[in-house]
Amino acid sequence: MIRQEDRGRRFDQAARLRRMVDGADAPGRSTNVIAVVSGKGGVGKTMIATNLAIALAAREHRVILFDMDMGLANADIVLGVEPACNWADVLSGRRTLDEVICPAPGGIAFVPGGSGTARAANLSEFERHYLMAAIARIEQSYDVMVLDCGAGISRNVVTVAASADTVLVVTTPEPTAVTDAYATMKVFAQERESAPADRGSTASLGLVVNQASSRREAKETFERLAGVAARFLHLPVSDYGYLLRDDYAAIAVRQRVPVLMAYPRCSVSSCLMALAGRLSREMGEPEARPSLFYRVINLFV
Repeated sequence: MIRQEDRGRRFDQAARLRRMVDGADAPGRSTNVIAVVSGKGGVGKTMIATNLAIALAAREHRVILFDMDMGLANADIVLGVEPACNWADVLSGRRTLDEVICPAPGGIAFVPGGSGTARAANLSEFERHYLMAAIARIEQSYDVMVLDCGAGISRNVVTVAASADTVLVVTTPEPTAVTDAYATMKVFAQERESAPADRGSTASLGLVVNQASSRREAKETFERLAGVAARFLHLPVSDYGYLLRDDYAAIAVRQRVPVLMAYPRCSVSSCLMALAGRLSREMGEPEARPSLFYRVINLFV
């Protein structure tokens, strides 16, 4: 039996979501949405997402970074910021998304995630789409949205990443990381197969190999994963490059400063700039295609 207070809360959320729909602009120029995911934690996903956002801003894109890890968020630590509020405040209705956005190093805008909140880590379907609608409501203010998704293959991660233009799967050459990266690709392949034809994900899937000892090791890791994905999943995977193993990456995290800003001439910074250059060239001039709002809102409303 649904309690009266729960029924009232759902009604309020539904009303807010309908207002977003009613106030949405017609489809026009779209923001490019990049989701950064990983099969397991500890492979450098958040370091890559945060520094990629900064690197894209350095190429004159207007960038906003979303920490989409609702339970174990730590992008704020990598960026060295101390936000006053986060996604939990948006979800509860205490704040609007505009009020939660804060400035971050490198000239990017940043929306913090939540840490240590079990409820936020296990959102309902309604809550997931409510947050996506909140994101989409402000997309016209930015050229690029970088989504730092939580590690693993939870429903939160799949729902968010499936609405992106580009999904970057981060792995290391370690066997356990490679296995989990393949599991992540498998989930996205299944998501595409099960979704209705007019609602399926059209995101391009790419691989980024972190902590590679050499270009050769990175290439071998990509070819192994891409080959298995093509053979068993019939899923094309693009090579988005690699990041060399570099002690400066870990040092910067401990210092709570983005590695691009603390050590711009180190090898990992060069690799991050190359990744940003590849993505920037792919985006090119903004295209007039249906916005993120119209791509996700029909999943729920």
